[in-house]
Amino acid sequence: MNQPNWLTKWTKPAHNWVGALALGALMLGPIHALADEVSNSASARDAVESAEPVLSYETSYNLIAAIKRYEQIVANGGWEEMSRGAFALKKGDDRGHVRALRRRLIASGDLEDSDRLSSEFDDELDAALRRFQARHGLHLTGVIDQETYLTLNVPAETKLAQLKLNLERVNQVVGELSNRYIVVNIPAASIEAVENGIVERRHTAIVGRIDRQTPILTSKVHEINFNPYWHVPKSIIRRDIIKYMNQDPNYLTDYRIKIYDANGEELDPQSIDWSTDEAVQYLFRQEPGAENSMGHVKINFHNPHAVYLHDTPQKSLFGQNRRFHSSGCVRVEDVDKLVSWLLRENETDWSLPAVDAAFDSGERMDVRLEQPVPIITTYITAWANRDGVVSFRSDIYGYDEVGRVDFASAE
Repeated sequence: MNQPNWLTKWTKPAHNWVGALALGALMLGPIHALADEVSNSASARDAVESAEPVLSYETSYNLIAAIKRYEQIVANGGWEEMSRGAFALKKGDDRGHVRALRRRLIASGDLEDSDRLSSEFDDELDAALRRFQARHGLHLTGVIDQETYLTLNVPAETKLAQLKLNLERVNQVVGELSNRYIVVNIPAASIEAVENGIVERRHTAIVGRIDRQTPILTSKVHEINFNPYWHVPKSIIRRDIIKYMNQDPNYLTDYRIKIYDANGEELDPQSIDWSTDEAVQYLFRQEPGAENSMGHVKINFHNPHAVYLHDTPQKSLFGQNRRFHSSGCVRVEDVDKLVSWLLRENETDWSLPAVDAAFDSGERMDVRLEQPVPIITTYITAWANRDGVVSFRSDIYGYDEVGRVDFASAE
């Protein structure tokens, strides 16, 4: 017997609807997995990025607690070395090396202990690995990539030595801290703006490369230069500009860098013998603008090293994991927000819109801080927060290796 027309009309859409649900379920699987991974990364960042400063009395107490924990880890035999078979492990894998990863992350406290060590790389393990990566300043990939693999295999004894050395570094400087200050932590390539013991702003930074290190010092920020000229240091003229001019005679013109003699007379770049060091005796000045190496702003503090904080036109570098690219000065991400924070005590309005307007104007302007703000550039490769989360960074300049704890002062 044939179905009535009205029944056919409604059963066909129902069949299609069931099929659509099945297809939707297949599509939602990867979407839910991605959402879990995003959530795991956010949780890892939240655990590490507390409001506690890297330099404070509380950091000292937290480091003492962390040292006790790691002494116990070392006493228990530390953790096993991950084999090369663990390389490229990621969520969804199911093999024996996953168990070794679980044991490693349990030993360092990133994963809760369990009587049953599954060989499945599940969401819980993904979250633990991302937490480990966050604690070590790595990209939160959830994958055993090269940097993660090498970091997992740093012995517990090395971590303990780092903690003890950095406790000395923190204790040496905390007595100098004021109510309001900024800290540049070189190994982390980060900046903290601190007030009343709380990190009010945290900025990603780019610091000096190994052969042109950012110096350790204390000083006070006293002046902001909006849309500055860049007076090229002689070291950069000697190391870089002479080389670039030999490769491309239009380099200075393209980057709007002018040359002046001792009398202030502008020179033609083609009049200089670039096969020699002749150029070092002249003044090189880059005009304000989009190509300017200091971007829209320079943040000045007195020091014998001629270093400063500044903006940069190379914003893409802030997304890198290892941000050691400068010639000693420090580039600041979201620098307009830091400038506004530094000038907050001035009578003139320097809210964020006012700072951005000054940037956009292109006008050269120097503004003195009515209340100079202390700045400390330091070298902290291990620290901890009150929740017991311990962070580590690579010994990029080799100071840990030689046990360096000194802090130079430049008032």
